[in-house]
Amino acid sequence: MSSTYSTNLAIELMGAGEQAGNWGSTTNTNLGTLIEQAISGYETQACTGGTDTLLMTNGASATARNMFLELTGTGGGTLVVPANKKLYFIFNNTASAITVKVSGQTGVSVPTTAKIVLVSNGTDVIVAQNYIPSLISPTISNATLTGTPIAPTASPGTNTTQVATTAFVTAGLAAAYPVGAIFLSTVSTNPSTLLGFGTWVAYGTGRMLISQDATYPAGTTGGSATTTLITANLPSHSHSATTTSTDGGHTHGSSIGSGFISNGGPESLAGGPNLPFGRPSATASGNASITSTTTIGNTGSGTAVTTISPYISVYMWNRTV
Repeated sequence: MSSTYSTNLAIELMGAGEQAGNWGSTTNTNLGTLIEQAISGYETQACTGGTDTLLMTNGASATARNMFLELTGTGGGTLVVPANKKLYFIFNNTASAITVKVSGQTGVSVPTTAKIVLVSNGTDVIVAQNYIPSLISPTISNATLTGTPIAPTASPGTNTTQVATTAFVTAGLAAAYPVGAIFLSTVSTNPSTLLGFGTWVAYGTGRMLISQDATYPAGTTGGSATTTLITANLPSHSHSATTTSTDGGHTHGSSIGSGFISNGGPESLAGGPNLPFGRPSATASGNASITSTTTIGNTGSGTAVTTISPYISVYMWNRTV
């Protein structure tokens, strides 16, 4: 009966009556090499920044069988391990994060300098633990963490005392500022730098915001900072006027008529001689020429009227991606 190999560690399982005279060598390899790798093996694996693949060789020494893997090199790529169910202690001793996964799966991103326990569950690589009870007290006080600690990321909308990872915070901010959102600030720094996500463009330069309705659909523009009034815009009002009259000149004339008083007549003076007298009469004639000029005062200069309400100027940004 031919040898077979164990499912996860690929240790040789000799068949009955097989390898007469050689079973000792095979057993030594199984115990002294393969099992030793699996429970205490420490291997240094160079990572190129691309995709590096580990193998689990049947019945022979293999990098993927080692318990502890120290990753060196440039980092920043992917480390593919076999689908065999197995624990991995990973030390990312590179300058960039490395994703450890089974081919075609998602895996776990291990930050630079991080040391983490992972497990291949037969489908993909996941974090091996999510809870470690305190051996002394259920509460850890005044803990100081160094490096880049890793914690599970809560689902969006979680509102508990669970630790919030940077991924959770970023997802929450991204939900608060979806594509189309407006960001206001008194500093000129682009929100993509402040928030760490999205593409933001300067928006509405020199304009104020109003709430949209049927008359002002969202995204439309209009209005003016100043306007010049026309007659139709003026309220009903009156003007004062000054009138000056000028007389062009005219004349008056007069004449005196004649008569007498006779002695003894009804118009005579008693005992007196006839006396001449004058009976006055007067006439007036002439033409009056009067010129009148009416002047209405002017006012106003035609200067444009400012239509801007009191304001505070800020930077506005619109998220487009």
